[in-house]
Amino acid sequence: MTGYCPIGVFDSGVGGLTVAREILKRVPEGKIIYFGDTAHVPYGGRSSKELINFADKICQFLLEQGAEVIVDACNSTSAVALDFLQRKYPVPIIGVIEPGVAAAVSRTKNGRIGVIATEATINSGAHKKAVEKLGLDITVIGQACPLFVPLVEEGKVQSWEALEAAQKYLKPLQQADIDTLILGCTHYPFLVPVLQKVLGPHVVLVDPAVETVCCLQKVVEELPNRNWTGPHKYFVSGDPAAFKRVGSMLLETYSLPEVEKVVLDWGD
Repeated sequence: MTGYCPIGVFDSGVGGLTVAREILKRVPEGKIIYFGDTAHVPYGGRSSKELINFADKICQFLLEQGAEVIVDACNSTSAVALDFLQRKYPVPIIGVIEPGVAAAVSRTKNGRIGVIATEATINSGAHKKAVEKLGLDITVIGQACPLFVPLVEEGKVQSWEALEAAQKYLKPLQQADIDTLILGCTHYPFLVPVLQKVLGPHVVLVDPAVETVCCLQKVVEELPNRNWTGPHKYFVSGDPAAFKRVGSMLLETYSLPEVEKVVLDWGD
């Protein structure tokens, strides 16, 4: 493939930057068009109807910006809206649930996989359903972690609050003897040092962002040649200064360009 490929990426906030970071590493021909719905973050307590509406309006915006492929980097919307989005829109749309599950299934040794995610994702049962489709004798134990997204959005990824929350949320999974943990929210990879400290080195952490971008690479390779020379673009529905401050801190080696606020018509 020659030229550039505009890749739309969306999430409820800064969490999708874990996917953007992997794209920057692995898909050099990709030009990122990112949308963080910071006006509505967190998504975990939202209804399926709300999440589908948010994802729909964001995809419309990304397509208007020229996206040729879209990554739904939010587990909550991937769990409830992905099928709808894939039916409605003509471009490839990739979610984060199945890539993460596939990686976890390949790595577990005792067949006991934990999933930490938002309440919306856990309540959807999406990870369990994805495992069941594979027809394997594997147990999936889910744990909602509602405090994690706000902590990451505030940049408190190695704070005492994060450690305290991790100890509380991970205890049931430790008692269930998991040996593999899916980070079922793209915010959570920023908490890896704290999570690994609590769980110990014997539990494998699966970051779906890495697996999702592997899938994206294959899709991009099959797209027609592009000649899209614009810069990476980052948009938010809330405060762009706060997004850039926290996002730049979390990305460390990657600096964010200017972040633009856009107001979408969310409808009802």
